Amino acid sequence: MHDLSSPDKREGASLVALPERVRSPWWELGRRVLAALAILVGTVLLVMIDRDGYRDAGDATLANPYGTISLVDAIYYTTVTLSTTGYGDIAPVSDQARLVNAFVITPARIAFLVLLIGTTLEVLAQRGREMFRIARWRKHMGKHVVVIGYGTKGRSAVDTLVNNGLERDHVVIVDPSPEALADAHADQLAVITGDATRRDVLRRAGIATADQVIVTTDRDDTNVLATLTVRQLNPDAFIVAAVREQENAPLIRQSGADSVIISADAVGRLLGLSTLSPTLGTVMEDLLTYGGDGLEVAERELLVNEVGVPPQSLPDQVIAVVRDEKVYRYFDPVVTLLARGDRLVVVRPAKELPWAPRPGTHNEDVAADAQEG
Repeated sequence: MHDLSSPDKREGASLVALPERVRSPWWELGRRVLAALAILVGTVLLVMIDRDGYRDAGDATLANPYGTISLVDAIYYTTVTLSTTGYGDIAPVSDQARLVNAFVITPARIAFLVLLIGTTLEVLAQRGREMFRIARWRKHMGKHVVVIGYGTKGRSAVDTLVNNGLERDHVVIVDPSPEALADAHADQLAVITGDATRRDVLRRAGIATADQVIVTTDRDDTNVLATLTVRQLNPDAFIVAAVREQENAPLIRQSGADSVIISADAVGRLLGLSTLSPTLGTVMEDLLTYGGDGLEVAERELLVNEVGVPPQSLPDQVIAVVRDEKVYRYFDPVVTLLARGDRLVVVRPAKELPWAPRPGTHNEDVAADAQEG
């Protein structure tokens, strides 16, 4: 993938760059240059082979009225002919040379001009297509996910979302670095190149209509300012933000983050667990790693036939219950019996769809019929 646009540093603007499956522009330019050279060399050879059928007014003498056509003359005649300049000092005079000019060199001249003009037209057309693609993308963009920062954490977050069913067309990356632009394009993601603490950059990402925002840059101060700006532009978005240090967590919550992940502490705890108990560390890593034949932590809706049932009696391994937007451990007396509207946080095999009911376990068809009734 290649960059279709570059940020205008003078205006501080950011540009949308959508991924596109095209060949390298250097490949396209090289191919056209080689084709033009092939036409040029081929025409020179034709003129040299039939040089006796041409008249050079500059070299004409009484003894040699046609003059002498040298290699330099052939190159000169070819360039002025293919470029349609046509000074007339060298001209075909024999019937054979005129026929070759009419049926061979004239089509070659047209092809040569098409290559030159076509390159310019293609560049203009490509820009037009890109503007159309961006306009269509903006028109259909809504309820999407904006990921601010496309480093290791940002890529992992996007992979998790995509693996759980989110379309790549509904993910927008905001990052100022060229490396992130290349990585996001390689992953077929739309990119806004710019600083996420600037309002105009976030507006280009469609932040006002975004459903969720993930803030995960390499600096806590940037995360705090970006979160504050996002919250001002979109009061309803669900914001998940990452911080490196525990002491910055309250600040980023005050800035408007709905969920805060403390990366340094999480990694430290995992390292400590792996040191004290390698087995426990392996299990925790399995829970945090997507896919494979291991385990997965997931959240799902409560089914109708599960209402009034203790969490411990369900086939899924329930570890928490979400009720009225509060999280309770499965053994909390508040959730001794499950109630309509509860959501379950469960551990299940990773090969299953994490956000869907387990097929065949909870009699979903009966539950769906009961809900419709």
